[in-house]
Amino acid sequence: MKVRNATIKDRQAITQIWNAEIRNGVSTFTTAEKSIEAVGDAIERDNVVVVEHGTHVVGFGALSSFRTGPGYRHTMEHSIYLDASSQGRGWGGALLKALEKKAKRKGTRVLVAAISGENAGAVQFHSRLGYTKVAEMPEVGYKFGRWLDLVLMQKML
Repeated sequence: MKVRNATIKDRQAITQIWNAEIRNGVSTFTTAEKSIEAVGDAIERDNVVVVEHGTHVVGFGALSSFRTGPGYRHTMEHSIYLDASSQGRGWGGALLKALEKKAKRKGTRVLVAAISGENAGAVQFHSRLGYTKVAEMPEVGYKFGRWLDLVLMQKML
């Protein structure tokens, strides 16, 4: 297992992993699939890391703006996705640590995780890595014919 900065060559693998979760899961509430161009833009902004197993990208982590406007410039949100066969191996923690280092270098003070209320494992994962639950927002998302809660967690970097 190796964690590294994403390169433009990783666009296809990242897009496939992300869109599989968009189509099949509730880790993200969006139903609009990511384009390879949008993934490429995030890579070019130095906001994406990947985890490789052998020579294959099996997961990634991405940083994004928490909210628009200059008052939020020191706060970022992160996303972590692994393909189904790579979950539970500790690779998510390695991705998150790499994202935290990257966020610090960008001047980020607070890193936010927005987690589906159905994903208790992700809440526990973030708690183990020093994140604090700061809010639970009932029924703010809607996907697959049901309302979804959102848990917000944060860590001061």
